Amino acid sequence: MLEYYIMIGAIALFSWLVSRKLKSKFEFYSKITLRNGMSGAEIAEKMLADHGITGVQVISTPGQLTDHYNPANKTVNLSEAVYNQRNAAAAAVAAHECGHAVQHAQTYQWLTMRSRMVPMVNVSSSMSQWLIMGGLILGFASKSGIGFYVAIAGLVLMTIATVFSFITLPVEYDASNRALAWLKNKNMLSQQEYAGAEDSLKWAARTYVVAALGALASLLYWAVRILGSRD
Repeated sequence: MLEYYIMIGAIALFSWLVSRKLKSKFEFYSKITLRNGMSGAEIAEKMLADHGITGVQVISTPGQLTDHYNPANKTVNLSEAVYNQRNAAAAAVAAHECGHAVQHAQTYQWLTMRSRMVPMVNVSSSMSQWLIMGGLILGFASKSGIGFYVAIAGLVLMTIATVFSFITLPVEYDASNRALAWLKNKNMLSQQEYAGAEDSLKWAARTYVVAALGALASLLYWAVRILGSRD
């Protein structure tokens, strides 16, 4: 177990460092005021209109870095700062979330696959760890095969969540690429503003990479523990 806690601690530290860097980047680029004077909400509405997307509402949501696109009710949810502010960071986030709306409208396969997995992941992410730990404890206590199969069930659920985290990567990177392409092709930003938007989205994407690698590392560790206990 010591190795597991060391691994989780290292991943958590790396994740914290990336998140901290992301926040510092957004704070820095939030100081670069857009020459066009558009707010994040206005950027989002224009990107949707330019892609011929109707029926998608741009709304404000509480919190910081809580921005997301909800395919269920077709809403681009922008945090209060992004929704109202007129800077490079707000433009980047608003365009990125609209990138997901464009994916949805064009039936982007990775987004479709990710959306279909959401119900399974909601179950697997909350139950996998309990099944694995319970299975290992039961196996050690009873010296029977029941605990092993309970742990395997938990491992399967953890695998689903891990696959989901990797499917998320092309979805996020593609949304950023769509956002940056639109911002550049429509001359929405100056060169300095565009560089800030690009850098912001790169760091945002890295948080998903860290999460995916952390999920994979945890899965491999528990797979070795469970399958090794069978020998």
